[in-house]
Amino acid sequence: MMEKPNISDAEWEVMKICWLKSAPCTANEIVKALEQTTDWKPNTIKTLIGRLVKKGALGFIEEGRVYIYNPLVTEEECIKAESKSFLARVFGGALKPMLVTFLQEEKLSQDDIEELKRLLEERKE
Repeated sequence: MMEKPNISDAEWEVMKICWLKSAPCTANEIVKALEQTTDWKPNTIKTLIGRLVKKGALGFIEEGRVYIYNPLVTEEECIKAESKSFLARVFGGALKPMLVTFLQEEKLSQDDIEELKRLLEERKE
């Protein structure tokens, strides 16, 4: 299996637009979407797109003078890779200390607690 690309926070924003569209999109579509939520200039966004192509996260086809981009990795694959990287980097790969830290620091609703209990029960089986 191909190793997932290491994606920066800014590159995540570009990828989220591509994943959200669920269809290939042009650089101009990505630029328009990000101009609504960021103060980035079009050249900055195009630079991020180029980096993602080099990293193998985005692929493209050229139709005349227009480049059409599509994700080569799924959001789920990237989330899993980021989670493992975070766990290894911050908690030395140990899951329990991470869970304890989050549970102590975050407010949980009763629904959250019930969902966590359900997930843990499923893991026991």
